[in-house]
Amino acid sequence: MRTRSSGSADEDDTDEASPAEAARRQSEGDGRKRSFTTAKYDRARHSDTLDRRKVEKSNPSLPVLHNAWKPPASMHGASEKGLQTLDPLAQDTTTIRMPEAQIRRRSRARNPWACSLLTIITTILSLVFLLSIFHSFAKRQLDPKGCEMCMMSPAYAKFSDFDTEHTRFASKYSLYLYREGGIDEDTMVKGVPVLFIPGNAGSYKQVRPLAAEAAQYFHDSIQQDTKALKAGTRSLDFFTVDFNEDITAFHGQTLLDQAEYLNEAVAYILSLYHDPRRSRRDPELPDPSSVILIGHSMGGIVARTMLTMSNYQSNSINTIITMSAPHARPPVSFDAAIVHTYKDINNYWRQAYSQKWANNNPLWHVTLISIAGGGLDTVVPSDYADLSSLVPDTHGFTVFTSTIPNVWTGADHLSILWCDQVRKVIVRSVIEAVDVHRPGQTRPRAERMRIFKRWYLTGMETIAEKNLAQQEPTTLLTLEDNSNSILALGERLTIRAFGHERKAKAHLLPIPPQSALGVKKFTLISDQPLDTPGASGKLEVLFCSVFPLQAGSSATLFSMNMDLSGDSLGSTRLACKNAAADVIRLPASTRTSKNAFDHTQPFSYLQYNLEDLADHQFIAVVDKALELTPGWVVAEFSDNVDSIVQKKIGLRRLLTLGMHLKLPATRPMVTEVKIPALHSSLLAYKLSIGKQACGSEAELFTPLLRQHLSEPHESKYFVNVKEANINLHGVAPFMPPPLRARAASNGVSLQLWSDPTCHTSVDMSLKVDIPGSVGKLFMRYRTVFAAFPLLIVALVLRKQFKVYDESGIFITFAESMDLCLRKSLPLILLAMSFLAMSLSASSSAPSKPTSSGLFGWRGNATESAIDYTKNDLLLGSQDPFFWFLVPLFGLASAGICVVINYTALLVLHALCLLYSHVTARPAWLKNDDRRKSTLPVFAATTPRRRIITTSILLFLVSTFIPYQFAYMVACIVQIATCTRALRFARETRSGAHYDFYNYTHSILILMLWVLPINIPVLVVWVHNLAVHWLTPFSSHHNVLSITPFILLVETLTSGKMIPRVTTSFRYITNMLFFSLALYAAIYGVTYAYLLHHLVNSVCAWLVAIHFSSSSFSLAGLSRMLECEEEEGDVKKRP
Repeated sequence: MRTRSSGSADEDDTDEASPAEAARRQSEGDGRKRSFTTAKYDRARHSDTLDRRKVEKSNPSLPVLHNAWKPPASMHGASEKGLQTLDPLAQDTTTIRMPEAQIRRRSRARNPWACSLLTIITTILSLVFLLSIFHSFAKRQLDPKGCEMCMMSPAYAKFSDFDTEHTRFASKYSLYLYREGGIDEDTMVKGVPVLFIPGNAGSYKQVRPLAAEAAQYFHDSIQQDTKALKAGTRSLDFFTVDFNEDITAFHGQTLLDQAEYLNEAVAYILSLYHDPRRSRRDPELPDPSSVILIGHSMGGIVARTMLTMSNYQSNSINTIITMSAPHARPPVSFDAAIVHTYKDINNYWRQAYSQKWANNNPLWHVTLISIAGGGLDTVVPSDYADLSSLVPDTHGFTVFTSTIPNVWTGADHLSILWCDQVRKVIVRSVIEAVDVHRPGQTRPRAERMRIFKRWYLTGMETIAEKNLAQQEPTTLLTLEDNSNSILALGERLTIRAFGHERKAKAHLLPIPPQSALGVKKFTLISDQPLDTPGASGKLEVLFCSVFPLQAGSSATLFSMNMDLSGDSLGSTRLACKNAAADVIRLPASTRTSKNAFDHTQPFSYLQYNLEDLADHQFIAVVDKALELTPGWVVAEFSDNVDSIVQKKIGLRRLLTLGMHLKLPATRPMVTEVKIPALHSSLLAYKLSIGKQACGSEAELFTPLLRQHLSEPHESKYFVNVKEANINLHGVAPFMPPPLRARAASNGVSLQLWSDPTCHTSVDMSLKVDIPGSVGKLFMRYRTVFAAFPLLIVALVLRKQFKVYDESGIFITFAESMDLCLRKSLPLILLAMSFLAMSLSASSSAPSKPTSSGLFGWRGNATESAIDYTKNDLLLGSQDPFFWFLVPLFGLASAGICVVINYTALLVLHALCLLYSHVTARPAWLKNDDRRKSTLPVFAATTPRRRIITTSILLFLVSTFIPYQFAYMVACIVQIATCTRALRFARETRSGAHYDFYNYTHSILILMLWVLPINIPVLVVWVHNLAVHWLTPFSSHHNVLSITPFILLVETLTSGKMIPRVTTSFRYITNMLFFSLALYAAIYGVTYAYLLHHLVNSVCAWLVAIHFSSSSFSLAGLSRMLECEEEEGDVKKRP
């Protein structure tokens, strides 16, 4: 049997030769060129096609086609002749009397709409899984929205003189100064410079909520505070940058351009304060040498990038606050430059903070605060805002808006900018950190960190600092000796109303000795604010020590003298410190409470470990009300044994049985339940708390629940809690390990405040919310659906080429999908599941110390080498429990590929019908015009025109347009080729043409899955054209990145089927597609940009197979370039 270049089995059957004839042909060899394919040049290649009927008439020995397709009567004549005058693909012959079962089987195989029951079931299951993800994401485990709108009166002053003399980006970007109408009327700088950096596609006008609050707060509060002004507090001059809504999330070069421009803008801003014509600052103050940066989204990444640039002015940045910024990893990995830029930036910061000595750390003076919006942010996963892999807690931290006192609500990606509660905290913290008496315009780093911790953290974190030890006694408390207000050791203080005595009264709680059994802590909660020294409220809490009696010393040592001795002769004096500076604000929890962010007076809470009170003997709770007024307070000492419950329960048991806990009736007012197994951000839970009965007396407050993680600092409050949705941002996929190794994760802690005076037990039950957990996959695994489907497509194409090389039939995409679903895909997913478990186990193992190099120059000898990329592979899970996600995403990707395949079929058939209608022969054509109307639909252009077109396109790629644009053009051309091939196959009913259509269709599906990887960079290029920025991208003009795609698409436009490969070279095709499938699964999410280059390599191999069946020489190329199109009606074929 002789094999044609098209590889069709139909052609093989019609050209059989006897063994003797075959041996004679082999011995003669006829001197023709042979390739690694099985295509033989046993017949002359004609430029024009043959008329089948003429061949049959002139060669009566040819077999009669009993089962051949016959056109209807309406298609005889010129129409029939036109369909048969085709390239060699059109010569579809069949054997004599082919078995009917084989005809039906091959007819079904060529039907692109055929779909097996297994494929249908897989697609249905996939769609159900995807719909459940979307439904859960949109409807379940949703955090309440509590952000309030803000008002402002913005005005912007553009710095037109910041031009090309200062920066090469002056024609693209602009610098503005914000002024609040009615407060700042001039454009003179007079305060502390703050630069706002917008994020991806952000506007410079997004600065107005922060800048307006800063102007209003300083005008209404600080300007009249002489003490604050004397301490160095001044107004803030907010600058903002117009990036023309640049798209930085998808393009690394744009991010670097913005960082370069901003460093030049910082130098220009600082120069304004040196110019007396533009500055109204006190000349006695030092000129500013640094600028505070506030960045939103990708603006926060640009801010960190600035410190790594060559044009960065040392110490010009010392404070960075970011909002919803993806610090840990890029939001998408479709651009090589953005991945490499992230890697360089993060490595710079990690290496800086790994230095042993501060002099070797260029970032020693820098503080970085990352504020995340939580679950409401559906643009950037809040897990990516974590700084634990970049910055130690001495220089920065990550906090969620639901944690920040008096905010207590999540925020989406944009509302975090205008959320009134959030902007107030940011502005007040920055203003407090300002000190114009220093050139850096801010307080020292350690003091800045204390200020930021006080403003952004709850005060119950392990890194929170108490002010009690740093304070001096300010109040002298005098009590009568026979006072009965001293409680017994260990007794709980409960006050249900203030002012019973109609005078101030102090309740003394003796502090237990350090030697007491058990680790103790002091807690106090009240619905009233705690008074500062000299305030005239209802409640004041003092930590006191016995003051020795020395005549005349009390008035000079203390600013406050609180005498509660009355007319008693004997008295006790106590030197006391006020506790108001350490008060922790909690959302009020009453029977009418609904959300933590409700407009109600918050609770006041104090919490101290016993060692924090070692210098004191008493805690004085002073009821200062002079008449009976409502209010309550509860204070007590408790043992950690009673207040902390450690539940060691695994995820599997929690998933099947849940967790049930009964808190005893004699519990402390605060009970903390620690569940180490609850640390994954992929699971959500339902918590139920039983109702407590208080008997005859009304409860002081309803149960208040705090769900919190130690790192990152995420707390959520649930008031008047009965049921709560527990979801968290803990251990997340693809996240790098922390900069400093820490102990095993404590998981989620559930802190419950309940009224201890009720003396009733409370039931707690926790169970996994499976429907709610499914929605958590959306934000963490969105980019999986750009990589995993290529695994499926690569396996399908691998099967198609394998069958084609063996049988000569190029099966449809749907049939190949069915074959893969039956064997290869389950095996691959099974292997990937074992690999996922292995990677998760190795990821959870502690890092091993490594050598620091030959001379110890690599790092600190006390540090252990940390692999920050160990969670980049596969699905990035750090817990072997989630191995099942691999087959689930494989199933979903298979269903998506099936849907995309049939969607492409539908579109191509619609285009085919439109194309047939447009090119159909009208009935009114003259007889001498009919010959023109019956030309081959798939006539190829001349080689010279194709070479010139390809050369021009490659030249444009190398000079002006990015290769992503050329790729989109290639996809459009491939759609046109598929449309023409489909029409051709439907009209001829030829097996060879169906093979060619199946081949082009599968290549189109492959190209469509690579298209999303190229679209973002293309969008950036189009955006730059819109803003008249014509500077080409240096990283996207590699012609080798697009040449194989263009050559393959151009080759397919000629209608030439790829030759079969029956030699050992066919394993190369197999291995290329298999390697593509493995890479898409293992590395595709983290390094998605390389998928384009891998598919490009596959296309290069396919082009080599195409060219292997044709002779090539420089002389032949010269003849092709010199040949002209014939004046006739039919174009010559290559």
